[in-house]
Order: sequence, then structure tokens, then C-alpha cells
Amino acid sequence: MKAASKKKSLLHLARQAKPASARTGKADARLLDAEQFLLPTYKRQPVVMTHGRGAYVFDSAGKKYLDFLGGIAVNALGHAHPRIVRVIRREAARAIHLSNLFHNAYQGPLARKLAGWSGMERVFFSNSGTEAIDGAMKLARLFGRKSEEAPGTAAKKHRFLALENSFHGRTFGAISVTSTEKYRLPFAPVVPGAEFVRFDDVADLEAKFDDTVCGILLETVQGEGGIYPVSEVFWNRARALATQHGALLIADEIQCGLGRTGRRFAYQKFSAKPDIVLIAKPLAAGLPLGAILTTEQVASRVSPGMHGTTFGGGPLACAVALEFLKTVEDEKLLENIRMRGEELRDGLMKLAAKFGFIREIRGEGLMIGVELSIEGAPFVSEAMQRGLLINCTHDFTLRLLPPFIITRAQVRDFLRLFENVLAATQQQASAPDSGKSADPGRLVHAAAR
Repeated sequence: MKAASKKKSLLHLARQAKPASARTGKADARLLDAEQFLLPTYKRQPVVMTHGRGAYVFDSAGKKYLDFLGGIAVNALGHAHPRIVRVIRREAARAIHLSNLFHNAYQGPLARKLAGWSGMERVFFSNSGTEAIDGAMKLARLFGRKSEEAPGTAAKKHRFLALENSFHGRTFGAISVTSTEKYRLPFAPVVPGAEFVRFDDVADLEAKFDDTVCGILLETVQGEGGIYPVSEVFWNRARALATQHGALLIADEIQCGLGRTGRRFAYQKFSAKPDIVLIAKPLAAGLPLGAILTTEQVASRVSPGMHGTTFGGGPLACAVALEFLKTVEDEKLLENIRMRGEELRDGLMKLAAKFGFIREIRGEGLMIGVELSIEGAPFVSEAMQRGLLINCTHDFTLRLLPPFIITRAQVRDFLRLFENVLAATQQQASAPDSGKSADPGRLVHAAAR
């Protein structure tokens, strides 16, 4: 009965939206097909997005939206960037897929470029960030296994540490090191041996780190958890403990890496490097591509057949990724990220002084969280009505992930639109008792990476 009621409600939303056929009075068949045939894993907005240009996207009714969500940190060059479009057209006419039994023209050069950006020495290409997480966990287990420990037996060094408030992906390995229970518990038992450390708590880290730990995973800036940067003190202690116990420090930079914070990688604000770096999201400008970056020492434990991928590192995706990195360099986008990010945070601080329900502004570069004292979902809906795309994560934090190409004028446009959104929802924000508290220790995430 509950499922039938849910489906009826979704179909009602599809009929109410009718973006492509508002003049005919008919429901949009594409929305009806989606509700009938797709696995219900997302609460999608009842609109059909058709195309984008720069920092804007358009729906099937022709409505224009300023995109401060960026496909959840994927569309770093915005939409339809001419350099990316040119490479896709060129390479699609040559070879989309060849298999990893052969070299292609772009995989090696892309690996060299990523090694130069990161300070790492070896690269493995995957299809996604969550696959990169699983691959890194395999590397940590492999690195921690002593030569006298027979394959197939439980190695002494097998445990993983991860942080509370973390999100690392959807595959079995990734959910095992994701602390949020709603993502993990329905699939129990997950991969054994994972334990969670209180965020940025050095004492808790020290208490849980011992010789049985093979790896510690952390997001340099937590994204899905509400935009929380790890402190230098915590990072340095994690690095020291990993070295002391022969474990690997694994930096999940899937959302915060490749320029998002104004540096090539967020961990580069620290002096100590990780052993493994994980990337995906913007790497191939919207095409599926992730990567594991690591040291020669870790890579030396790998031999052919131990790990692999069918689609990872194909010629089309690698050519586009190489062009993405070159574009960031050629157009000096790291400087733009820093400048626009500063303008954005300055404007948001002024709004925080005006609207008392804004509790905190967090983040670096163009990865910003606006924490509210009430639930953020109504603000997301109001923003969309006004032609602005943002999202809410961890129930109370509005997440801003604009493209690296954003202009000063577009930042001003955003701040104007966002102020209108805040004002329009002020009555709800002023409710005497919402019954909620933005306590990051107990919130359930509202959006998925």
C-alpha cells in the first residue's frame, strides 16, 4: 500500500511539472517513464534538464538556471566548454574504447600529468570515485600483508580507520568506511575491520591507531558531511601514526581535489603528503573517470592480474581529462577559484550578518557550505524556483560547488538571487521551534554524492 501511494505521488509530481508540454496539458512522458522504470535511488526534481552553456543549464521549458551545484562538483569547466567539446568530437570519431590489453595514446600522458600535479608516482584509472576507494583499500591490505602471511589467511594488519561524518561512496568497500548509518547498515554485514574516529579528534585517533591498521582514509575537506576541512594538526598526526605503524594515509580528494579549493589538491596546504590520493568527479569534465594516485613503494607490491578494469582509462575519457587539466593551467583557473571564492565568502558573510538563521560559513575556494539553524530543503526548492541550482547536504548545510570558470558578475548574480531566496523563506526560518538542531554528530544526510 505504501509503495503504491508513493508511486501515485511521484506520478502526480510528473503531471504537475509538465515542463515540455505545459501548453498541451499532458504529462511529460519522460518523467512518467523515469518514475515507472528507474530504480528509486534519488529524489529527483520533476523537471527535465536538456542542455547547458557555461555556468548555466536549461530545462525543457527553456527556463535558465545559474548552476552553483555543478553536477555535484563534476562540471568544473561548466557546460559545453569549447575545448572539451572539440576533444570529445575528435576522439569519438577515432576510438571510444580499446581495452587495457593495449596502450592508448592518452593514458600514459595523463598519468604523467597527474603525477606532476600531485607529487605521486603511479596511477591506476577507474570508472568512478567509489571504485577508486575500493581499489585503495585493496592496496592498503596488500601493502600491509607480510611475506610470511599466506594468501587467503587474515593478515594481522587489516583494519581501516575512517572519520565520523565521512562519505566515501556506494560500493561495498566504500560503504564499509562511510560512517553515516543510513548508507551502511541496510547492507550489513559490510567489509569487516573498519572503525570510525571522531572528526578532527587527535586523542581519539591515537587511541584507535595500532599495528593492526593497514590504512586510514580521510576526506581532506568533507563534502557530503557538510564541508568540513581537516585541520593541519589532525592531518600531521595521522601522517605520523601511519608512518609509525606501517599503514597508508589515503586522501579522498574525489570532491575537493583537482582545483576545487584553489590548489591542485587540498592536501597541498599541508607539508606532509599522503601515500594514496583518490580522484574522480571533475577529472574528465563529466565523463566517468576516476583514479588512484600512489607512490612507487606502494605500487611495487602490485603485479599483473591483482587489479583491473574494463572501462577505466579509455582513450576518449583520458583525452578529455588531459584537456581538462591543460585548460585549468592555460586559463589560470586556480587563481580564478581563489578570487571568486573570496568574493563569494565575503558576500555570504554579509548575508550571515543580515539573516540570523545562518550559523556558519565553511569551506575553501569554490567548495562552500552555508550551515543553517533549520532544515535547508525549502531553500533549495525556493532557489530552483528562482533559477538557481544549489543543494542541501547533512540536512542543514547548503552546499555551493560552482564551476571554476565562474565570473565576478556571476558571483554577484548568485549573491542577489541567494539573498532573495533567504528572504523568501525567512518566515519559516523564524518559526519559534523547528524541532531540529544542526548537530553534525547526529544528522542524516539529505543528498548523495
